[in-house]
Amino acid sequence: MATEEPLSPGGVSRRPVGGAQAMPGGGMTALGERATWIAGLVLSVSAFTDWYAGSGSVGPTIGVIGWHTGTLGKLVFFIGLAVVALVSLHEAGIELPPAVPESLIVIALGSLSTIFVLIRLISIPDEFLPASGRGIGIWISLLASLAVIGAGLLTASEEL
Repeated sequence: MATEEPLSPGGVSRRPVGGAQAMPGGGMTALGERATWIAGLVLSVSAFTDWYAGSGSVGPTIGVIGWHTGTLGKLVFFIGLAVVALVSLHEAGIELPPAVPESLIVIALGSLSTIFVLIRLISIPDEFLPASGRGIGIWISLLASLAVIGAGLLTASEEL
């Protein structure tokens, strides 16, 4: 017994034409959402990597993690969490109002975290002066912030 394909009122099939089928396991925007989730997670974790490193004339090499650099380091962590929460809410079926596109919020959060990381990249607080060099963590934070912006742009292009 073959099942018939549902037809629209005009007698036209609802099946997508050509290769425009949904991606397995998540729909058409799965790539953008996955990229956003990964970039947000890396951004959150990067607040716990060393942003500054160095040593005084005598003594061990020290490293200062982003969380300990003040309010900006903590804000970078919470922005990463907000990006992950936004994707998680979308996956749970909770949608934002149509007037506020999710991709626009992701791009804005990525831009804000990029500004915060650039401030810390340019200006090292005086209290960390023995650690006068930049550690690998601040570069990871910068790349993750830029990746959040890129993931938001990818999601926006998939929504069009």
